[in-house]
Amino acid sequence: MTTAVRSRTALLTLAEVCEELAVSRSTFYDWRAKHRAPRCIKLPNGDLRIRRLDLDHWLDDREDAA
Repeated sequence: MTTAVRSRTALLTLAEVCEELAVSRSTFYDWRAKHRAPRCIKLPNGDLRIRRLDLDHWLDDREDAA
């Protein structure tokens, strides 16, 4: 698998996503409760993961049309 394909299918931890977006964990959970967060995968242990591709699409959808 190439690095480009692997990085697009990578699963990010909640900490990584919050750091990238510069928001707190509680803000992310608030967005998630309001169905405004990127799509998440809930693991059997309760941890959340976010696909890199889903985060990128979510960010693209919020881009301001200038």
